[in-house]
Order: sequence, then structure tokens, then C-alpha cells
Amino acid sequence: MIFSLVEMLGRRAPVIDVIDVGAMLLDEAPPDYKPLMQRGAARVVGFEPVPEECAKLNQQAGKGQTFLPYFIGDGSERTFHLCNFPMTSSLYEPNTKLLNKFNNLAELTTCVEKTKVKTTRLDDIPEITGCDYLKLDIQGGELDALRGGMKVLEKALVVEMEVEFVPMYAGQPLFADVDPVVRGAGMMFHTFKSTFGRAFKPLLVNNDINRPLKQILAGDAVYVRDFTRFAELPAESLLKIAVILHEVYSSLDLAALALQHYDAKTKAGLYTVYMQRLHQGGKPPPPPPLD
Repeated sequence: MIFSLVEMLGRRAPVIDVIDVGAMLLDEAPPDYKPLMQRGAARVVGFEPVPEECAKLNQQAGKGQTFLPYFIGDGSERTFHLCNFPMTSSLYEPNTKLLNKFNNLAELTTCVEKTKVKTTRLDDIPEITGCDYLKLDIQGGELDALRGGMKVLEKALVVEMEVEFVPMYAGQPLFADVDPVVRGAGMMFHTFKSTFGRAFKPLLVNNDINRPLKQILAGDAVYVRDFTRFAELPAESLLKIAVILHEVYSSLDLAALALQHYDAKTKAGLYTVYMQRLHQGGKPPPPPPLD
């Protein structure tokens, strides 16, 4: 088991401001940033417009967690499509014709109610006082949320957002539309936390209606502040990047690079300690030169 960087840092550990757009708990699974919450290293402002789900989140909320029932977007009036499985609800209408080509997708994405709603811009929400880690998972509405939250995005050090590669919702922006906006804010693509797919009907893989074959439909893309410009970031930002990457994604190599830049500014020696911990007492390799 990988050690906790928060625990290694002790009193030096920063508190991470988390903005969670689309905070619904899926099958009671904890959020990815649970390791930060468990160690008291996160302040969370989350948004979940389905009333029952937002109430559930607030009932389970711990210290430093607030969840609000806002429809996050660009500030315009939209139609909210509540689906038979709340996790598939969206400000975009399900693309049933496409979903029906795959096993067990249209069956999970059937609109049962349409409601006119007013969306709220992230940049207009007073509860948001900082953003180190921005997570977006709102079924095709991620670009609208970014357009209403460019100031928030510009503060973010790490961004995770759901992206689609095919239009699962009618008229929704795809990965190719969203990616330039995030990169234009000074971020660089890091990894996919996960990808999602289904097999085309009628083929089943091992008789499993949910198992994909080759077609990727969506994924959770992770972006980090441009690592070629780490030297330009404040020391505290570098430390926060290292903590998020280590605790949430086990991105140990990039976390180490952030710590190396942190040490260049502070002479704290954290990179050496980190590498020693990773090598469990063995002799770590010498640090590479910084540009």
C-alpha cells in the first residue's frame, strides 16, 4: 500500500479546496478525493441538483463539506432531463437513437421528466472561495460549466472531468470541444482515470450486458497545470499538486516532479524524503536536472 503524502508532510500538509460539480454518490461509492477528506486535508463545495441526492450528500457530509442543489452551467435557462437512473440525468436530452445501438444504455438513460431550470455559473457562487481541485461530471454539460466558471478554472491546479467521444446526449460537446478550453487555461492533459464503453448489440462478452469490447464512449480525463512551467508556480501550489496527484491518482512520478520544484524554491528537502519512502529505505536514483 502506498504511504500517505499528507501524513508524511505532517503540519506542512496543505488543505485542498475541492469543487465537485455533479457530486452524486454512485452505488454509495466514495468520491475519489476521499483520502484527502479522511486526513482532514480538504474543503469541499459540491453541487448536485437532484434534491434527494443532494439531501443524501448533506446528511453524510463531514466537517468542511457543503453541497448545494444548483444546476451548474453558463447561467442560461435550460431543460433538465431527469432520467430513470438519476446518475444519467442531464441538461442535454439523451440521444436514444445512438444509445439503442449498445447493450444496456438506453435502458439506463430514459427521460422520465423534463423541467425548465435556471443554471448557475461557478464564477457567481459566493461559497466558492478557492479552487485547487475541480471535478466535473454532469453528463455532457461540462463545457457549459467551464464557460460559466473560467475564473474558477484559472485557479485550479488539477481538473478531472467526464468527457464523451460520441454524442450520448443530443447536441452535447465532445472531448474535442472541451479539451482546447482546458488547455487554453494553462492545463496539460495527464491521464484518463477511467474509460467507459459498451459492446454493440447483439454481441455480448461473456454474457455480460455491461462489458465493453473495443468501443470507448466516455472517460474521466485528468488535467494538471502545465508541468513544463512548474518553475513559475508558487511553492504552495506545487505542494498541493503533489498531494492531489499522490493521494487521489497515485501519479507518483509527477508528484515527485512537483516536489522537486517545491524544494528548488524552499530548500525543504521533501523530494529526497519522498523518493526514499517510495524505495522503502533503498537507495533512490539521483534527481534529474531541472530546466
